[in-house]
Amino acid sequence: MDINRKTAYLTLLDVESRRAYSNLALNHKITMNKPNSPAFVRELVYGVLERMLTLDYFIDQILDEGIESLKNPELTIMRMGVYQLTHMNSVPEYAAVSTSVDLAKKYCKGRAGLVNKVLREYQNRKIQMHLPPRDEDEVRYLSLKYSYAPWIIETWLKYYSVAFVEKLLEAGNSKPPLTMRINWLKVRKQDLISALEERGYEVQEGNLCQNAIKVKGSEVLESELFKHGLFTPQDESSMLVSEKIGVRQGDLVMDVCAAPGGKTTAIAERMNNTGKVIASDIYRRKLDLVDKEAKRLGITNIETRSWDATRVDSTMVRKADRVLVDAPCSGLGVVRRKPEIKYKEKDDDMELLPKKQLAILSASSSYVKPGGTLLYSTCTINPEENEKVVEAFLKKNRDFKKEERLLLLPNVNDTDGFFICVMKRDNLLE
Repeated sequence: MDINRKTAYLTLLDVESRRAYSNLALNHKITMNKPNSPAFVRELVYGVLERMLTLDYFIDQILDEGIESLKNPELTIMRMGVYQLTHMNSVPEYAAVSTSVDLAKKYCKGRAGLVNKVLREYQNRKIQMHLPPRDEDEVRYLSLKYSYAPWIIETWLKYYSVAFVEKLLEAGNSKPPLTMRINWLKVRKQDLISALEERGYEVQEGNLCQNAIKVKGSEVLESELFKHGLFTPQDESSMLVSEKIGVRQGDLVMDVCAAPGGKTTAIAERMNNTGKVIASDIYRRKLDLVDKEAKRLGITNIETRSWDATRVDSTMVRKADRVLVDAPCSGLGVVRRKPEIKYKEKDDDMELLPKKQLAILSASSSYVKPGGTLLYSTCTINPEENEKVVEAFLKKNRDFKKEERLLLLPNVNDTDGFFICVMKRDNLLE
């Protein structure tokens, strides 16, 4: 059996059946199975996840009983086969079919014949198969073409033109650059660029942040340069948070939703290991990731603690120079990296997000000193979770003023979708 396709199949099944995050599941399965072409595995996994609704639409047209008659194992294998037949020109069509049948023989007994029939019929009919007419139902057409849950498209159409939304959907299916944040505590920018280039990597400077570089090449996160803490993978949109919060050496900073710690460590680096960053999260096990990353980077000014961010810690009221609220959100700005997010249902938890975000922002504002800075950020582009949360907060907290607002979009900025709002507390005499 082909080890690369086996690894891709097991990853996709974890994402579909166990709701695993694609990036974590993929890294885990690659480590466990040791495929001889990790790049092929990643291309197949992310390709299937990015195009899942489109793939399902074509499979459904072939099946007499419809796609609902399938269980996850055979459906996952069919998706992999159809994706290879449609999008992976390097794969011979016979190989796409035969390797899918081999997977079915092992993982869904008695269904190999059905897998073979569906893929061969798709192979014969794919030129004639088309999406439904756009003018009949534009939301459905866009949902099937770009493979997003319809509610996401409906939400974005409330705020943007159809043409803009289509570009946003297309950008969400693009491959993001591998962007690294340079650890200024350990290395100078040009020295790191030279070290990477000497090892065969292609390096470009970032577009938005001085400490950002874009790297092309395989297994850069397995290199000794990474293990020695010279850089951290982080999108420039996320890097901007540590810049915009405006930390100074010696500051007391609170990061109230810190895990897994990318922004926490970026802030600590900018403080040159001085002052203190209190990084809190509701789950202690997640904070272990922050501690581990700080150790790799040589950072010693981070203190982690478990805390529910919706509650006020009375011992910290008005003590912090800067407070970061990187709030839990729908995550719709990072679909380039986690395409499974595109298929989230709009359930009660999703509807309640703005209320939770406002509760966290309100509680955390208590920690800001007079004259101090409060920064609210999310990795989504939905106004209900961004501008409207900030507006509701400022309406009730007149001692805070908005200083800067940024909305970054993948189709405009070539970054993840990200919202940043910097607020300042009035410097009132006690």
